[in-house]
Amino acid sequence: MKLLHQIDPEKLEQAGHGQGFIAALDQSGGSTPKALKGYGIDEVAFTVNGVRDDKKMFDLVHEMRTRVIKSPEFNGQRIMGAILFEQTMERTIDGLGTAEFLWQKKHVVPFLKCDKGLADEEHGVRLMKPIPHLDDTLEKAVSHGVFGTKMRSVVNHYDEVGIRAIVDQQFAVGLQIAEHGLVPILEPETTITAPDRAQSEKLLHDLFVEKIAKLPEGALIMIKISIPVDNHLWDDLIDNPHVVRIVALSGGYSRDEANAKLKHCKGIIASFSRALLQDLRAQQTDAQFDASIKSAIDSIYDASVNKVAD
Repeated sequence: MKLLHQIDPEKLEQAGHGQGFIAALDQSGGSTPKALKGYGIDEVAFTVNGVRDDKKMFDLVHEMRTRVIKSPEFNGQRIMGAILFEQTMERTIDGLGTAEFLWQKKHVVPFLKCDKGLADEEHGVRLMKPIPHLDDTLEKAVSHGVFGTKMRSVVNHYDEVGIRAIVDQQFAVGLQIAEHGLVPILEPETTITAPDRAQSEKLLHDLFVEKIAKLPEGALIMIKISIPVDNHLWDDLIDNPHVVRIVALSGGYSRDEANAKLKHCKGIIASFSRALLQDLRAQQTDAQFDASIKSAIDSIYDASVNKVAD
């Protein structure tokens, strides 16, 4: 595999061995209204004459993310990385690009959400939609100092054909991303309410093992999964030389539930979004805001770092 750019060794060290977890700050157009509502900003704040004003909406969500990132509680000692929406990457914080600010001011590794959403369900899964102009987006990410990318697929029910299709797509796009000197986070989420979730996760794991064994020398990936039913399912890949890190999403669990489950998963750290932001409100004073985010960060850090032996 020919790399177009070299991976930054300092960011690689933080991504692979830094303490803490990943903050997923990558709500896109479809999920932004819900994220703002959770933050205490109703849709009326970005509606003009009954029509949603997307510019105002994205301005407001960037203000929310900026407040999170600039909080003194948000730093590379407890937060290893942060995932950004493309528009967030292109915006600035205090005159620096958001990705540049994260690394230069916070020592937090920047990642970019690069998928364009999910296709309709087929064979029990939702593949990624096509990603137009991906190479251009990746080069833009490189120019902003981004370390890696994230792309999400979803397994709703066990179906071998569908799950194989997800793994094939994730690895094919992941190798395209890796050629740009970026580390792809492959995210095959499993729906936590599915009664056959454990069976789906076992097949996902086994297919990942097969694919990783065939990766070119030096190829690096990260893996993002739902907190697994079997706490030890992914143990064999934690120290694999191709795998920089394995991370888990909260996937619909409350923060307390997600933390309690994650503490039993050796070597897997959090990559939480809603579970990180759930207690933050636009109406809070800076002191209240910082206290709320400190409580969230402390608990997610603890679940990511201080494991319970099974």
